[in-house]
Amino acid sequence: MRLIRRYGDPVTPDSTAPSLPAPTTARRLLPVVLPALVVGVVSALVLLGVSLLAEQLQDVLWETLPDALGVGRYSSLWMIVMLTATGLAVGLVVHTVHGHGGPDPATTGLVDAPMTPGVVPGLLLVTMLALAGGVSLGPENPITAANIALAFWLGRRAAPGAPAELWVALAAAGTIGALFGTPVAAALILSETLAARPGPGALWDKLFAPLAAGAAGALTMTLIDHPSFDLSLPDFAHPGWGDLLASLVIASAGALLGLVAVYAFPVAHRAFRALRHPVLALTAGGLVLGLLGALGGHLTLFKGLEEVKELAADPDGWSAGGFAVMAVVKTAALVIAATCGFRGGRIFPAVFVGVALGFCAHALVDAVPPALAVSCAVLGVLLAITRQGWLSLFTAAVLVSDMAVLPLLCVATLPAWLLVTGRPQMQLHEDGTPLR
Repeated sequence: MRLIRRYGDPVTPDSTAPSLPAPTTARRLLPVVLPALVVGVVSALVLLGVSLLAEQLQDVLWETLPDALGVGRYSSLWMIVMLTATGLAVGLVVHTVHGHGGPDPATTGLVDAPMTPGVVPGLLLVTMLALAGGVSLGPENPITAANIALAFWLGRRAAPGAPAELWVALAAAGTIGALFGTPVAAALILSETLAARPGPGALWDKLFAPLAAGAAGALTMTLIDHPSFDLSLPDFAHPGWGDLLASLVIASAGALLGLVAVYAFPVAHRAFRALRHPVLALTAGGLVLGLLGALGGHLTLFKGLEEVKELAADPDGWSAGGFAVMAVVKTAALVIAATCGFRGGRIFPAVFVGVALGFCAHALVDAVPPALAVSCAVLGVLLAITRQGWLSLFTAAVLVSDMAVLPLLCVATLPAWLLVTGRPQMQLHEDGTPLR
């Protein structure tokens, strides 16, 4: 009987086959370098293409069109109209295209099993519409799903003898590397999965090809688009006892706010599922998002990556109450967008929630350095929403680009993780019950 080979595992021959010398680790890994580089580059180009098209459409919807109509670009009326229209448009596409834009997004994670390639065009279209229309979701989940589907479909035809898990890992790593501009993010996320996978081989053997794909994706994105996550906050000085206490409190508060979103997730999903039609659910969801945008301001729209930079450019431009309102509104918008049927990821909106919460803490207690407050709040929110420890720690550290805050982040992770571990996840089973 043949054994199914996983990526990174040695080939186990049949007992009836002639005995051959086992290939060395290097000889097993070298052949996957070229496919890894190709998949990484293509994954980055897909992400870049969708992002650029969304940006062009966003300029039309939020600048050219309101200017032509004589309406304020980010007036309450325009935000409500535009988000409702976006929900209607996405609902119509989901209802009519082949594959209906993929499975229910509330049931999907960052890295899932490959879908059929025929679903990819519709998925990319509804993702672009949501990004341009101001929906509070990022591109990470649908772009990763599309790249996995394409890599799996093409890879199985180009190299049918290669293990299926190889193409999933390469596409996921290439996309994540491109999203964050570094292969480190891909390695950290995949290490949590690969480390638990049974079978011989060192962890770095299993990460070898995904790391190559992540590096190719990151370099492609960096050379073309020059992404940056650094918020350019004031440098953090040597930590003191007060900073230690602040880090514990703020990270825990971020985790609790994230858990509010997690527990509200299945409730909101049931409410939209009761509408029984994607056009109705997405139009209603778009209306609610428009109302939330009118309440929280235009910075609470979109995926949040550029918006957090606006917050960081003027951290004294809002009161503690203003930051708190933005954090709560963005949390609610994330829950609504992810449960009514919009396709998108939750990492970037969660980062905005954490940044707003961190600035709220700094505004309440001026002695808390903004870099510490922001990084700890982002850490707590991401731990609750993604349940990815390495990703949360990495993202929090990258935002402030200050090694002095890293020891405090590691300590702050402990109480925040105790709060979120064992709790429901922000992802549902097909029957609507949350994963644990």
